[in-house]
Amino acid sequence: MQHIGIDLAWGSKSPTGLAVLDDDGRLVHVCAVRTDEQIEGALAPFVAGPCIVAIDAPLLVTNATGNRDAEKELNADFAKFQAGAHPTNQGKPEFTDGDTRGGRLARRLGLDLNPRSGRERRGIEVYPHAATVSLFRLGKTLKYKNKPGREFPQLQAELLVLMDHLGAVSELRLGPLFADLRDQVVAATKKAQLRVVEDQVDAVVCAYVGWIAVRRPDDVTTYGDATSGAIVTPTLPSDLLPLKATPPPDLDPVPRAIQAYADAYPETVSAAESALALVSGLLDEAGINYLSVTGRAKTIASYAEKATREEDGVRLYADPATEIGDVIGVRVITYVQSDVVVVAELLAEQVVVLDDRDLASQTAREGRFGYASRHLQIAVDPARADEWPALRDRRVQVQVRTVLQHAWAEFEHDIRYKGTVPAEHASEFDRRFTLAAGLLELADQEFTAIRERLRAPAIEATEDEDPDDPRIAPRELAAFLAGQYADADWSRPDHYDWISGLLLELGVTSLVELGDVLRTAGDAAIAERMGYRYPPGAVRRLDDALLSAFGERYVELHGNAHRAPALRARLAKLVG
Repeated sequence: MQHIGIDLAWGSKSPTGLAVLDDDGRLVHVCAVRTDEQIEGALAPFVAGPCIVAIDAPLLVTNATGNRDAEKELNADFAKFQAGAHPTNQGKPEFTDGDTRGGRLARRLGLDLNPRSGRERRGIEVYPHAATVSLFRLGKTLKYKNKPGREFPQLQAELLVLMDHLGAVSELRLGPLFADLRDQVVAATKKAQLRVVEDQVDAVVCAYVGWIAVRRPDDVTTYGDATSGAIVTPTLPSDLLPLKATPPPDLDPVPRAIQAYADAYPETVSAAESALALVSGLLDEAGINYLSVTGRAKTIASYAEKATREEDGVRLYADPATEIGDVIGVRVITYVQSDVVVVAELLAEQVVVLDDRDLASQTAREGRFGYASRHLQIAVDPARADEWPALRDRRVQVQVRTVLQHAWAEFEHDIRYKGTVPAEHASEFDRRFTLAAGLLELADQEFTAIRERLRAPAIEATEDEDPDDPRIAPRELAAFLAGQYADADWSRPDHYDWISGLLLELGVTSLVELGDVLRTAGDAAIAERMGYRYPPGAVRRLDDALLSAFGERYVELHGNAHRAPALRARLAKLVG
C-alpha cells in the first residue's frame, strides 16, 4: 500500500506539497506542484492500487457557520498546545455549498472518505500541527509558518527542528530525498525559498500520519465523523503538558538573540578568522606539530536551530545570547594524544581559558570507550585585546583531538545525526562504535610509541623538484636537521620548504654553509634563554638558531614580514 501525504493549498497559485511513503516507511517521492492536474499527474503512479491519501485540507464541510464538530473536538485537546484548528464553514467563499478543493481532489482520485471504512483506497483529513505535537511530544507547535512578526532566522530554525524530529523517527527511511530538502533549508536566504520546502515537509508529516493510521490504527484518534467531516491525528499523549506561554516577541530573548546574531553575522565571521589566526599563530610560534587547524563562525541557521532547541517542551536556552558559547569555533587536529595535552597547556599560558573539558578522560573515568576530544572555551586577555580587536569580549570554543579521534567522531556523528541506524540494529551499532573507539585509542598509543622511536620526518622527493632551484632541497634539509637536532620532533613538511626559502634570502644555499652557521649558534645557550616548555620541532630549533646568528637581519627578511613583532620578542630573549 502507498501512503500519500498532500499539504493542499486552498488555491492553485500557491504550492502544494506531495510525499509518498511505501510500506517500509521509505520516502519514495516528494515534490511541490500547484494545479489539480499537476497533483493528479504526479500521484498517478501511486494511486492506481491500494493507497491511503492523507490531506491537510477540509474534505467535507456541512455547517453553515462556526466550527465543524471535528474542529471543536480537536481544539478541546490541542488548543492549549497552540495547535487548534481554524473554523471551517460554508460561510467562507472557498467552502460555499460544502464544495472543497480537497473533496474535489479526493473524488478525482476515486477515494472513499470514511476514515473508519478500512477500504484499501481511501482519503483522510489530517492536521500537521496537531500531529507534530503528539508525535514529537511538543509543548507547543513549531513556528515555521510565515506569520506577521516572524523573521526569517526563526522560520528557518524551527523548520530545521521539525525536519530533525522527522529524521530521527526510527520507522521512517527518509533517505536522500529528505536530505536534499534539508540542504535547501540550510542554504535558503529568503522566506519564499522556505515556503516551497515547508509544504513538502508538511506533506511528509501527512504521509506519516496516513502510515500510522494503516499500520497502527489504535495510535490515532478520529475527531468528528464521516457525515460532517473528520480529522485523523496521532493520539495526544495523556501525560503531555503544554508549554507555558512565551513572552511577546518584543520581550522574548530567543527571537531577539537570533535577530541580533543575524545582524552581527559579518562581524562574527571576521572574529572567527581572527580566532583561527590567533590559535594557528600560537601553535606555529611554539613549534608544535599538528595536522590541521580550521575555524568557522556558526551559520545563522545553525545558531537559530540551537537557540530554539527544546527538550520535553522546555527551551534548553532561556537566553541564547549569553548561554550559547560555541558561535566561534576552532578545531586543532594533532597526530598523537600527547600533542593534545601540549596544545591545551599552550593555550592556558597564552590566552584566558574559561572552561576546559577533557572528554577523553571523562569517558575513561566512566570505564567506557567513545567520544574523545579536549574542549576549551577561551578568550583574549584584556591586556592584549588591542592586538586582536575582533575578539574583544568574545568567547571561542577550541576543540583539540587526534586525527584518529576526529575520524571516529565525524563518522559516528554522520551516522547517528542523519538517523540512518535502524532501531533493530541500534544496540549492535553501539557495540561496534565502542569497539572501534577502543581500537583507535590503542592505535593512538602505538602512534605515540612510533614517534618516540622515530623522530626524523619522512620528506619524499617530488617528481617536479627543480634541479636548478638554488635553495637547499627540503628533503635534504629535513635529513640534515634530523642529525643536527636528534632529540627534536619532526616539523610539518611545508615548514621545511618555507625555511629553505629564508635560508636562500640569507644567502645560505648549501648544507656546508648551514653547518658553518649552526656551529657558531650555541644550541645549549639558545635552549636555556628560550626556556622551551614544549619540545620544539626541528624547524623551530633552526629558526631560533638563525635568529640568534643573524639578529635583526633575520627579522627583516621578506619571508618574515608577517611575524616580525614575534621575532623581535624572541630576539630580546636571546640577546638579554
